[in-house]
Amino acid sequence: MATGRRVVVVGAGVAGLTTAVGLAEAGVSVHVIAEEVPGVTSLAAGAMWGPYLVEPKDKVDQWGQRSLEIFRRLAEDPATGVRLTSGIEASRTAEAPPAWAITLPSFRPCGPAELPAGFSAGYRFTVPLIDMPTYLNYLLHRLDAAGGTVERRRLASLSDAGPATVIVNCSGLGAKELLPDPDLRPIRGHHVVVTNPGLTEFFSEDTGLSSDLLCFYPHGDTVVLGGTAIDGEGGLASDDTAAASILARCAEVEPRLATARVLEHRIGARPTRATVRVGADRQEDGTLIVHNYGHGGAGVTLSWGCAGEAYELLASE
Repeated sequence: MATGRRVVVVGAGVAGLTTAVGLAEAGVSVHVIAEEVPGVTSLAAGAMWGPYLVEPKDKVDQWGQRSLEIFRRLAEDPATGVRLTSGIEASRTAEAPPAWAITLPSFRPCGPAELPAGFSAGYRFTVPLIDMPTYLNYLLHRLDAAGGTVERRRLASLSDAGPATVIVNCSGLGAKELLPDPDLRPIRGHHVVVTNPGLTEFFSEDTGLSSDLLCFYPHGDTVVLGGTAIDGEGGLASDDTAAASILARCAEVEPRLATARVLEHRIGARPTRATVRVGADRQEDGTLIVHNYGHGGAGVTLSWGCAGEAYELLASE
């Protein structure tokens, strides 16, 4: 990889910051441009490693496994916000476990006594759980230590990001207008953060394609409760009705959450398309554009794997 290039990364969510860190630590001159630093949607993530509802499957499997390896290493340092956490994914309809979960070394089916009332099947495994505000700040510190720079600015088009030898497009939902990409759509996600009443394990329900999710992820003194997945909605305004429903669903499974104090609401718009876009093309002026966006709700899960492929695309040119 030529270290003399000036690379501009557009976007400061988990995809943009992960890509920028990798490039800067490889000796490339990296400048990040984003309207929000760090990105609001990444800040709103839960976040548990797991490649849910995202394509193309063969590439997703590769990207997810690469990210899993790195998150496991990061979990050795508490300052990263990454922890290996045990917990349960359960179903009310005896669904088969997701293929990615079966491959985890700690995977095992749950006995009936381990499941909350109303659930017919469940699976226990250990995966990385990521406290996103802490983790994104960690990535920003790594970027700064490697010599990368950050600029808060709204772009009207990718050409506004120049001058640059290479532009890496990690703009998430912004790519809908910047490119434009008509295949990109928002899926609104809402999490509620509460004080932790003593939880140490995560819980997640396999809700299929429902817009009402049920999960809770403990992060030390706090717990992130979820959630929603409202296809086609990108507004970020708080929704008290949705929040109350999230709290009620979670408290039904874990009664200790019923009296937990609400600390904040985290709302984001997941950038979703039929397939994640990681690829390269050139502008009319010859500038190389490397794309890395459209991860839906799996942006954290795929972040290191997709960033690695973006590096390879840049290096091959």
